[in-house]
Amino acid sequence: MRRLPIYFLIDVSESMVGEPIQQVEDGLATIIKTLKTDPTAIETVWVSIIVFAGQAKTIVPLQEIMNFYPPKFPIGSGTSLSKGLGYLMYELRKNTVKTTQEVKGDWKPIVFLFTDGVPTDNTKNAISEWKQNWARTANLVAISFGSETDTQQLSKLTDNVLHFNNTDANAYKQFFKWVTDSIKTSSESVENKGSGFELANLDENTLSKIDLSKHKETNLVDDNYVVLSAKCQNTKRPYLMKYKRHIWLDETGDIAKAYRLVGAFQVDNIYFELSDENANNQTINTDELLGAPTCPCCGNQFAFAVCQCEKLHCIGNEEISTCPWCGNQGAYGAGGGNFDVNRTQG
Repeated sequence: MRRLPIYFLIDVSESMVGEPIQQVEDGLATIIKTLKTDPTAIETVWVSIIVFAGQAKTIVPLQEIMNFYPPKFPIGSGTSLSKGLGYLMYELRKNTVKTTQEVKGDWKPIVFLFTDGVPTDNTKNAISEWKQNWARTANLVAISFGSETDTQQLSKLTDNVLHFNNTDANAYKQFFKWVTDSIKTSSESVENKGSGFELANLDENTLSKIDLSKHKETNLVDDNYVVLSAKCQNTKRPYLMKYKRHIWLDETGDIAKAYRLVGAFQVDNIYFELSDENANNQTINTDELLGAPTCPCCGNQFAFAVCQCEKLHCIGNEEISTCPWCGNQGAYGAGGGNFDVNRTQG
């Protein structure tokens, strides 16, 4: 049987940590569970998952859906769309079966790109390579998971740029049902000698087409969120503190901006593997951050302690604390705020 390859290229940058990445995990599991009950999809659909942050990685190689088991998604630092695209093109070159006199090759692959922010690198060369080598031989659908996604960059890749109105858990269910239905209709299309690319009808309340005529400048740091990287003093595990942008009018009627705490989240050590070591350090003043969490790894009361090495970790009631990054030991006191700390690229 000829294959219909489906690739999910998923942004796992720090701004996806917490509920968004959990919803994506659950949604992908639902997609596969449903496709396993569809006879046509079982015969034709193969699935792969590639994630990208500062680096890119295949976490599910291209395989039949009956052999597919939903993975746990990692988190990394940055949103390197160019590395995500580069890795996707590498996988396409490696895996695509071309038609010959002896063999009927794969149907045109379908790529679902999920991203919630702006690229933190220069995408020009990767987009140029995609348009030159793959735009006619693969179908790409780009879905914005956030209102501030850089859709100008996405529009250079594909005409199919959609905005997901991720307002609640039910919206996620409706969105992943749409993805499932689109895969099913595409698999039925190839069976019926159609185009092999048939997206399901859109529910405008959940998913809408983006007006690509509106230009949006790229910023190399995602300004929708501030994410701080830290380590647990006791377990040595990394964790992320996530803050979301909040805008209001102050007493004088001027626009004010700060970032409110969303929460603190444990991440695996693969976080460092998916992060760009050469990324420029960016800072945020502590006066712009509202709220401080406890450590999500060990429960220490303070997750926001700054070492002399300028990295963050947790502290408890111990008299002498040890930095899990550099090993320095010392006694910590309360700070007055108004100082800069390193932030991730988001």
